[in-house]
Parts: sequence; structure tokens; C-alpha cells
Amino acid sequence: MEKRSIIHLLDPMPHNSPFDINMAADAGFEVVATHSNVKLEEVSGLVQDAIFSRGPAGVKRTGIFIGGRDIGLAMGMLEAAKKAMVPPFEVSVLADPSGAFTTAAALVACVERELKNKHALALQGRRAIVFGGTGPVGIATGVIASLNGADTTIVDHLSIDTALEKANDYNRLCGSTLKGTYASSEADKARLVVNAEIVFCTARAGVQVLSASVLEDARKMKVAGDVNAVPPLGIEGVKVKDCGAPLLLATHSPGAVGIGALAVGNIKYKLQNKLLSLMLETDKPIYLDFRDAFQRARAMI
Repeated sequence: MEKRSIIHLLDPMPHNSPFDINMAADAGFEVVATHSNVKLEEVSGLVQDAIFSRGPAGVKRTGIFIGGRDIGLAMGMLEAAKKAMVPPFEVSVLADPSGAFTTAAALVACVERELKNKHALALQGRRAIVFGGTGPVGIATGVIASLNGADTTIVDHLSIDTALEKANDYNRLCGSTLKGTYASSEADKARLVVNAEIVFCTARAGVQVLSASVLEDARKMKVAGDVNAVPPLGIEGVKVKDCGAPLLLATHSPGAVGIGALAVGNIKYKLQNKLLSLMLETDKPIYLDFRDAFQRARAMI
């Protein structure tokens, strides 16, 4: 009899994400086992407990999901899980802390599509600004954009030191070339958008980051994408279902278009489901992070 499929959700936070639990079940895993408050040094032991109890046939129906909110820690946990494998006792692992990898991958892929379709441009060489850039989704968005050729700056809403520290940390970890800055006022934001070709808005829900007055200062904007679905939305004039709709408030950037949170979220949902499903479908173990998420998102759209 074929063994039941099991996924173990390893999370350094006090609680596992209900979103991730639901997604794992919907992707076809029959048993979803949650593990909270997991420390980096505990990953190896937990993984080996999971692999040695199932046998070579059972490991093909076993997966590890790494959550949390710290993407640097998640990458470390992914690497620790990979090192803990003892072939043929080896299972697939997906890291998607706070949904940041799949959300960021969907956002950048949607923006890339609109750049190509509306402006016949690629990410390569474009000037990109990531507002909310020091949070999990913002960092992942910045790294993906940077690794695909965009001249990318992540923005903290208060501290340039925080932005620079995050940029330096993730440049070392991921091989990106992020820059860091801050924007604590409307004037700061206007200074940043004046020459930006791409704007990613990944700030926390319910906060308007870019008002109409700031958008009026944009002179070269091509695409603006927002992941905030809670009113007020992150970019004034961008509706949640917009998918390449004209960004009319950017009056000095003719042809600028916006992408709303639900348009991004639709791709993010399908993407996370696909990555989880791949863990059940593959004959050989796979290790998935933001790079794999972006390639899959590109293929989807």
C-alpha cells in the first residue's frame, strides 16, 4: 500500500501560518505536520527524524516547508535541511517565509510582463525602487529584480542605516547589487520616483505609500506594482484588480501602467500551489527558493 503523503512545516515563529497549512493541504498533502519555534540548529535533527522513519519509497511522499518571517534565516534553514539529507533518504524542501518568495516572484514577473507588452522593455538596466523594501516581501522583490538586471534600490520608511544594512546583507547572501535609502516624507518619495522606471510597493497593509501628489513627480515611470489589498491601497489610483491598467495619476509619465494586489495575488496563489505540488510529483528531491519561484512565475504568465 502506498504511504500517505506528509509535509512538515518548520517555522521559527510561535505559530505556523494558517495560509501555508491551507496551501499544503490544497496541494495534495494528506498529512500536514506543524512545528513552531524551530531554531536553526534544530533543523538537521528534525529533518533526519522525518527521512529515516519512512524508507526510500516513503521519502518520495514526504516534504519539508520552511516558513517564518526572516528570509535570511529561511535560506539558512533550507541549507541546513539540504545538508541533513542522507541519500537515498532525501526529501524535497521549499522555503517561502511569510509567503515572501512567491509573492515577490509573482510581483516581479507581472511587472516584467507589462514592461515587455506595453513598453517593449526588459528588466535589464531599468531603474527600480522598492518601497517597504526592508520587509520580507520587499527584500525578496529587490533581490529578484536586481539579479535579473534592474538597478534596484530598497527603501526603508525611517532609517537609511537599516536600508543600507539590509542591502549589504542580502547582496552578500544572494549575489545581488541592491542599494539602500530611506523615505520618511512626501518630498523624499518624490525625490525617488522622479527618475524611477519601475516602482514596487511592498509596504505593510493599509498604508498609502504613493499619493497622487508624489506620482505627479514621476517623469520616467513605466510600471508600478502594489501588493497591498487593504484600503487605503499602497499606490493611489491603482485598483486591486488592475493588470496593466493606465496609471492616470502619473501625469508626466505617459504610458505608465499599474498592477494591483489581486492581480499579483492570483499568480502568487497559483505559484505556491504549483511549487508544493512539484514536491509530490518529482522523482528526485528538489530544493526550492526565490529563484525557482521566479522562474515558475515567469513561465505561468
